[in-house]
Amino acid sequence: MTRTTPETTPGTPSGATPGTPSGTTPGTPSEPVPSVAELEAQQRRLVFRRFTHEDAWDLGCLLVERARERRAPVAIDIHRAGQQLFHAALPGSAPDNDAWITRKRRVVERYGAPSYLVGTRFRAKGTTFEDSSRLDPDAYAAHGGSFPLTVEGVGVIGAVTVSGLPQLEDHRFVVEALEEFLGRSAD
Repeated sequence: MTRTTPETTPGTPSGATPGTPSGTTPGTPSEPVPSVAELEAQQRRLVFRRFTHEDAWDLGCLLVERARERRAPVAIDIHRAGQQLFHAALPGSAPDNDAWITRKRRVVERYGAPSYLVGTRFRAKGTTFEDSSRLDPDAYAAHGGSFPLTVEGVGVIGAVTVSGLPQLEDHRFVVEALEEFLGRSAD
């Protein structure tokens, strides 16, 4: 598999790149990188009562709508129990985005946690997912953008994944859409 440039630069703290303040990401110099505790709180908060084929369609369409508003060159994928329920590739996305989606989703499926949280946990221990997970980096990527679909009383049943932006932006994009979607469902 041909690899694209990683969504972070190795050896930099929590997704920061050289030349940016520690704990921040490029393009958001004053916005701190979320901690493990903050990411775990997101996962506990973003839980569905149920998740149907129609929910997958509606969530996917919401993500597409938000991506179009931002002119984000992303690919979007929703899987449940091994079945792809939604996929869209917006202008500017590339076939490599689909490979990133698969690798990020595998991390969610294996760890039951957001891909960005998994990578952040490794970085918090002073290592990287690639160096310490003992998993094939061509099959798994603990980069931001894949978030578990968790159903109350059931657990993780799938994942919603976005690829095409820097990893923290991919993560935040998915979280914002989940917050909006779940906010609508609560009404």
